[in-house]
Amino acid sequence: MPVCLPLHVPVRYNMVNADEIAKLCYERFKQLPRRGKPEPGREWTLLAAVVKISRCAADSDTVEKEVISLGTGTKCIGRTAMSPNGEVLNDSHAEVIARRGCIRYLIQELHRAVSGGDSSVFRQTDERGGKWRLQPGVSFLFFTSHTPCGDAAIVPMIDSQSQPCPPVTSVEGHEGTDARGDLKREAEESSEGKNMKLPRLEEEETAEKNLEDRGDTKQPFPSNSSTSEHPSQSHSVETVSQDSAQLEMKTRGPSDSAGLHYQVPDIHRTGAKCVSGGPADPLHPGMGYHSTGVLRVKPGRGEPTLSLSCSDKLARWGVLGFQGALLSHYLEEALYFSTVVVGKCPYSQEAMQRALVTRCSHVSDLPAGFSVCPPVLLQSSLEFPFSQAQTQLQHKAGQGRISPCGAAISWCNVTEQPLDVTANGYKHGVTKKAFGTAKVRSLLCKLELFHSFLSLVAATEPSARPDSLRRAELQTYWDYKQASQLFQQAWQQLHSQAFPLWPRSDRDLLLFH
Repeated sequence: MPVCLPLHVPVRYNMVNADEIAKLCYERFKQLPRRGKPEPGREWTLLAAVVKISRCAADSDTVEKEVISLGTGTKCIGRTAMSPNGEVLNDSHAEVIARRGCIRYLIQELHRAVSGGDSSVFRQTDERGGKWRLQPGVSFLFFTSHTPCGDAAIVPMIDSQSQPCPPVTSVEGHEGTDARGDLKREAEESSEGKNMKLPRLEEEETAEKNLEDRGDTKQPFPSNSSTSEHPSQSHSVETVSQDSAQLEMKTRGPSDSAGLHYQVPDIHRTGAKCVSGGPADPLHPGMGYHSTGVLRVKPGRGEPTLSLSCSDKLARWGVLGFQGALLSHYLEEALYFSTVVVGKCPYSQEAMQRALVTRCSHVSDLPAGFSVCPPVLLQSSLEFPFSQAQTQLQHKAGQGRISPCGAAISWCNVTEQPLDVTANGYKHGVTKKAFGTAKVRSLLCKLELFHSFLSLVAATEPSARPDSLRRAELQTYWDYKQASQLFQQAWQQLHSQAFPLWPRSDRDLLLFH
């Protein structure tokens, strides 16, 4: 019988239905042009979106739901490919793409508001100082088709249906490790003589390796221990407990020399690596492979990255808001996601709560306009048609190996150039001749978003500008970010109380203008 009952995963909260949100986002993706989308049956990707929720009237239970930003992607560039001019899109994971597209949308709405037009999002505050706040009844929701990479992705394997291949059986004498410390699949190899039908391991192992592009791997391993502790772990760092495995031990058919075969407790793994200076993953087989509750950086192809995992970024947005330092100049209060909805995928409410909420729940002494705002966590029963699992089901002979799609798509509800398709941090399809020009830049890169923000400042009457933007010495991207003093104070509190190992940004990469 199962070790314990799974935690209840809510599908609906208040006026938000997870399946309705998922369907809305999938339909929006379906309406996009073909460019940048995965090849059906051969390529997979991840989807994320920001949805605006508008209450139709103050005393009404009716709400309007609108996708304002959507992103796909699984890739991340290495540190040596980063640009000191802010011209490269460093992180192309779907969650980051969707959030950056949302920034484009918010800048447009603020531009409309400061120019005297009607904005469905912002209204001016009663106090002087050039500040704005959300219209009554407006909130934002975040959707992602898969659990965010990093801490939230370290979830128990419930059964073989949630795994890319059947569980490895425990066979005595077959526990070799490769150079990474990962247990080899020798147990499966030892069964070849028993006419057991095995999955297409070559394709599945390739898919598992490709998951490292987004920071997740899903590979079952035999386990002799269920827990492990690192001597330097804090109260928030732990290995996954056996109680959360929710797996049952089973006997399997005829026994071999090892006797009984067991379904082994294991977890879905993340390829995101622990940040330096803190606890490392124990790398024990099975449930003891990962430490949980720690900051992680996304893996890159062949070299490390400086991009924190999506789990970490979502946790950060739950305290600092998702608007960023620049827009904080204009906003009286930070903007928070009221709800996070995850599509059908391997999922643990416990892991999501730990990764996105618990790690920051104790943060205090935040400046005015900032607070700890944990989102409601929901899961949909609807799966993204271009998920890795669906791609494996649709795969046909002759299509080649299954792999993650190399392109990232951004769509947001803006008037000019709503669609932005990129690959390797630059515009998709550009020639080498265009390098060094604006033609290669993604509309989501730091430089382009900074220029959009400067256009907003220029459109604001000098007398109506926020006090923090009236300093003559503001020139570089770094200057404008540091001048957002309340945001920087909030970041200092979050950094010191919850994420002391969060790597500091390299100032030399932020001095462009």
